[in-house]
Amino acid sequence: MPLQFNPVKLFAGSGSQALAQHIADAYGRELGEVVISRFSDGEYQPHFNESVRGCDVFLIQSTHQPTDNLMELLMMVDAARRASAHYVNAVIPYFGLARQDRKDKPRVAIGAKLVANLLVAAGINRIMTMDLHAAQIQGFFDVPVDHLDASIIFVPYIKSLGLEHLTIASPDMGGSYRARNFAKFFNAEVVICDKRRKRANEIEAMTLIGDVTNQDIVLIDDICDTAGTLAKAAGLIMERGARSVRAVCTHPVLSGKAYETIENSALTELIVTDTIPLKQQSSKIRVLSTAELFAKAIGNVNEHGSISTLFKVD
Repeated sequence: MPLQFNPVKLFAGSGSQALAQHIADAYGRELGEVVISRFSDGEYQPHFNESVRGCDVFLIQSTHQPTDNLMELLMMVDAARRASAHYVNAVIPYFGLARQDRKDKPRVAIGAKLVANLLVAAGINRIMTMDLHAAQIQGFFDVPVDHLDASIIFVPYIKSLGLEHLTIASPDMGGSYRARNFAKFFNAEVVICDKRRKRANEIEAMTLIGDVTNQDIVLIDDICDTAGTLAKAAGLIMERGARSVRAVCTHPVLSGKAYETIENSALTELIVTDTIPLKQQSSKIRVLSTAELFAKAIGNVNEHGSISTLFKVD
């Protein structure tokens, strides 16, 4: 008996309108109509303006700040379940609060686990996301998690630059595993910037492990928040004799004075994706689209195909 595929409907949250439209275009389907009604005190209520009964519903929303983005997604999930959707998929290109994945000091919350609990309680059947800050966050969910890898987008771009003396770098010890995986695509060496923090977003000291003399350096990270770490690492690398330094970061959080920091840094360019919309333009920031990758993943999920085939880099 042939497999039966349910109708697919894609909907966008307020925080990911542009990306959702690009995903819908790549998938070859119109975005569904969802209206966010707002009260005068700021309270809001999502409402689907079309039937989702019996459909595989994909709700596209990154959960970057403000936290309204997360709450809106939760309410959309609840609305879809109450409207008898067959399957509710939360497509979360950037999974907010992912940096809070463990108790690193006494009496703190584990925000990533709390968000996972909230999504499951709201009624999701599946999560699709990209480059979690810690891969083990997948284990916080009791539903399937499709964890897409942005390397498939970044590697072809880095190859197109034709860098003759390429070395991959991690801006901290915690990202060394990510940098080593990236380096395998180029058979390149890896250097590491070892940083010590006073507190969140404030670096006390940084040292470089490895030789960067006459090398074209590409820093690899998953999140760029204030850009302080990348700017400090880029400056240190250039001081040690590198030819050039670039940075690859999946999620452009870019808070505070991040844009100014990037413009004034030694970075040749910062290469990011569109999982979070940029707040402003910058001559040093290049945005690569994730839309085609997410569209293919949505198609494979709906048609019961393999997701791992999407991780192959030419």
